Order: sequence, then structure tokens, then C-alpha cells
Amino acid sequence: MKASNDVMKAREIAAILEEFAPLHTQESWDNAGFCVGSPEAEVHAVLVGFDCTEALVREAVERGADMIVTHHPLIFGGLKQIDPADPVGAAVCLAIRHDIVIYAAHTNADKAAGGVNALMAARLGLVETEPLDESGLGFIGRLPEPMDGEAFCRYVKERFSLSVLRCSAPVAEVRRVGTSCGAGSSFADAAFAAGADAFVTGDVSYHHFFVPPGRMILDIGHYESEVEIVGKFVSVLQKKLPTFAVYTAIRDNNNPIYYF
Repeated sequence: MKASNDVMKAREIAAILEEFAPLHTQESWDNAGFCVGSPEAEVHAVLVGFDCTEALVREAVERGADMIVTHHPLIFGGLKQIDPADPVGAAVCLAIRHDIVIYAAHTNADKAAGGVNALMAARLGLVETEPLDESGLGFIGRLPEPMDGEAFCRYVKERFSLSVLRCSAPVAEVRRVGTSCGAGSSFADAAFAAGADAFVTGDVSYHHFFVPPGRMILDIGHYESEVEIVGKFVSVLQKKLPTFAVYTAIRDNNNPIYYF
């Protein structure tokens, strides 16, 4: 989308995103919302990406975007110092130098209607989906047709465009599937208790691969489970702001994990 002459306040951009993913629904440990800059700052263009890296901020500068929207917050825990030699510090320093506002929609976007977990379930083609618990950070649903465990692994790889995945021993049949985006292995027990034959998530540690008989867990990767939200943010903004400059990040909008 080409830049326009429209000018908005950063808080007005945030308000549109918060209609989709209300900020008050984020988890207590999260840091969604404004990470850098003032909500009153004037915005002429928005760059949307997954992680706010120094490279992403440089792309914003080059493309004339004065607000960045990402899924993962740039500042997650408390910062005791801002060191330009540190990846987070470098991004913060560059953003401040160029008056760029940085905003994140994280766990509030994970649990939003049509958010990250819903996108995961839809990509798997699950039907009759429902939340695993009141947090909304996990879903369970049914495959339209059952398949054996190995076929399900191949299906998951195809649906998420994976070259590789990690899983426990494939089971004889998969009918019900649980999902949780990002590092969601803590929801595995709830998924299995709810009747899931398979649970799909990312960042699975060694011990979580010891699952009950007749169950399996699949690790598709943190990034791979969540990256679709970037396009969702863009569509949410463009729907409300059809003439406003909303860009999808090109640079450094890729998985930081490499497979050899």
C-alpha cells in the first residue's frame, strides 16, 4: 500500500487493534501495548512485523513508517540499562532516535476471536473447536476425518509449511486435536484430559514428550505456530483504514531459528 497524506495518533491505531485484541485480556506477566513512544505521537505509516528487531526498525526508517506493530513485545521484562550493543537496546535506541512508536499485541492477540490460537485451529481444519480452559490460550477441536499418527504428522507439516517437526511416537488414530500457540506445552495435560489424541504447539521440552498412552505431542516451532498473526494485524488495520499506509515487514520478519 502506498503512503497517503493521512495522519493519525498512535493511540488511534492502537484502538483499532484493541477492538480485535483488547489489551486488558493480556496475561498478567505480559507487556503488550506501547513499548516505546507516546500514544499521542503523529503517525503517517505503520510497519507490521513479528519481532521488533533492530533490522525491523531500520526498515521502518527506510519506508517512512513512524509506528511499528509487532506480536512479541520489544521490552518484555524490566530493562536495567539500554545498551546499544544489546539487541533490545539497539532497537530501542534506534526507535527513539527516529521518533518511532513501538506497539505490541501479544497474549491478548493469542486469545482473541480470530487470533493466533484460532488461526492455528483453522489452519489445521479443525471443526467444533472450543477453548481448552478459561484462559483462551489453547483450543481443542475435531478433524473432519480421522487419520493415523504418521499421516497426521505429514498433514501438519504441509499445513504449516514445515521442513521438519518434532513429535512423540505417532499414535494409531488422531480424531481430536488440541492446539496452543508459542510455548504452549503447559497446556498438554489439559488437552489430553479434554480428549485430544494429539496436541500441537511449540517449544516442547524433552520431558513433555513423555505422554500418556494413545496420545502424541507435536512441536512445530514457536515462530511457525504464530507468524500468521502478522497478516491478521495488517488486515484488521486495512479494513478500518483503507487509505492509510500499512506495510507488512519484509526485512527480518523471519524465523530466528535455522534448521540444517
